[in-house]
This record gives sequence, structure tokens and C-alpha cells, in this order.
Amino acid sequence: MKKINWGIIGLGKIANKFANDLAEVEDAKLYAVASRNREKAEEFALNHQAELAYGAYSQLIEDANIDVIYIATPHIFHYELTLECLKNGKAVLCEKPFAMNTGQALEMIKVSRSKNVFLMEALWTKFLPHFEFAEEKLKSGEMGKIKSIKADFGFKAEFDETKRLFNKSLGGGSLLDIGIYPVFLAYSLLGMPEEIQASAEFSETGVDSSCQIRFKYTGQVQAELYSTFKEKTPTIAEIELEKGKMIINERFHEPTSVTIIEEGKEETKEFGVQTTGYYFEAAHVGRMLTQGKTESDQWSLDHTKDLMQLLDKIREQIGLEY
Repeated sequence: MKKINWGIIGLGKIANKFANDLAEVEDAKLYAVASRNREKAEEFALNHQAELAYGAYSQLIEDANIDVIYIATPHIFHYELTLECLKNGKAVLCEKPFAMNTGQALEMIKVSRSKNVFLMEALWTKFLPHFEFAEEKLKSGEMGKIKSIKADFGFKAEFDETKRLFNKSLGGGSLLDIGIYPVFLAYSLLGMPEEIQASAEFSETGVDSSCQIRFKYTGQVQAELYSTFKEKTPTIAEIELEKGKMIINERFHEPTSVTIIEEGKEETKEFGVQTTGYYFEAAHVGRMLTQGKTESDQWSLDHTKDLMQLLDKIREQIGLEY
């Protein structure tokens, strides 16, 4: 089977983790990397055995040998870079959040579909074994229907107005950076809510340092969601069901364990993941490309559109504009 040649644009921490995991994916090869800093690209290429290092994104995008490009830049650049890749016929795995707003996301989706070029949001949690197990267990109905969800994601971030987390010009704020994970979890398990209530605390740079969100569904079902840069939180997901409770343990968005509490018994299931966890989404993209798919059959572009719409509605309520 032909190896799939990957390119990576944006060479920060996530790109390093992704490249490490990509090396474990059968039939995948890191072919080229690109940074606006040529030396950084060369060092990254050396560390991860990539054949080529580019000092300009356009050079990588125009390389005819690359099959798919992983975009790992700050999210303000996702829209522009994804469109450039798609227009050059390059499949794209774009890091979350997919775009800065629904308008951008819809344009990205439109170009992907019109050109029949693969595009997927890199929401790695969707492909992790523990999350797939949780989804299957919940869908089976053996523990009854979901009554409520609580999910949080918080860490103490040192305030620096020049760095991405607090910099409004770089799309900073807790909602888009980490709040997306609790929102994704509630959407994945319960779908689109009937009502959204949200409030936030803001940093002096005008981005949310904390965000509290409540999704309301029919039958008094609710999801309480929280993100913050002000403190370390448990970062777990608690799912109350008619016949028990499921806890996706710390940190729920990355490889972890799942605890099932049912009929007075408690059992924790481990999944023995040997990589950081990016392996699973990378392997999935490879399968989709090999099968000639232009969208994921697990995390479609319609799912991405829904998630982007939810983030927009939350931002509208808390008064966060970019």
C-alpha cells in the first residue's frame, strides 16, 4: 500500500505531539514541514525525520508530493490556510477550533465539497478509544437515558498579553482554546440544545478567562460546562443516567479511563493507549483518504458546522467579538 505523505504547517507544541504519533501510524510518512522561521522548520524536520523543511507555508502547500496537510497554527490562520490548501487540491486536517466563526467554517466546507477534497476538523477526542467506548455504552441504552452532564476544563495560565491564550488578535480566550472540549462532549452525547445560557469573566485584554455554559434539552436534561485559565480544575465529565453514572476521568479530552457506577458496583475501564493520542485521528484520516472519502464518517463537516454555531451563540451571549 502506498504511504500517505503528510505535511505540517505550524510547528508548535501540538505539532510536535502529532508528529511523534504520526510516526507510529502504518502507511503514513511525515514528508515536509513548514514554519515562517526556516531554522525552526529545519530543526523540526530533523527531530521528526521529515524529508523537507520549508520557510514559507506556500512552498509546502504547492509541493506535489504531499497528500494531506495538518494545520496546527493559531486558529486565526485556519480559514486562510485551509482555503489555500483546498484550492491546491490538498486534503486538510485542521486543528480545532476549525475557524473563528460559522461564516468562515461554511466557506471552508463549501470549497471542500465543491472541489471534492478531503477536509476534517482535528477534534482528536472523537477518535480516542475511551471516548468511543463511552459513546457506544451510552448509545446502547443499557444504563437508560442521560439525565445530566457536567464537564469542565481548567488550568492556571500565566497572564501574558502577548501570548496566544490572552491575545485577542490571536483568537485568545478559554472558550475557543479549551471550552470547546466540554461543548463538543455535550453536543456529541446530546446533540444541539434547545436553549443556551452563558456567562464569562474577562481578562484585561478583552478575552474570556473563564466561561460558564448551560445547555438545556427537552425533558429537563441539562449540561453544565465550564472552562477557565484561572485555576486547575478536575477536567472530568460526569454523566448522570437513569440507571447509574458514567465518569470520564481526568483529563477527559485525552487518553484516560472511564468509570461506570451501576447497581451499587463501580468499575473502571482502562484502555492502554501507548501514544499521546493523536495517533487515532491521524490513522482515521489515512483510512478515509485510502477509501477515497472527502469527509470523515465519524466527525463530518456538518458536525463541525454545528459545533461552530454553538461556539458562536455562546460568544454572542458573553459579548466576545474578534
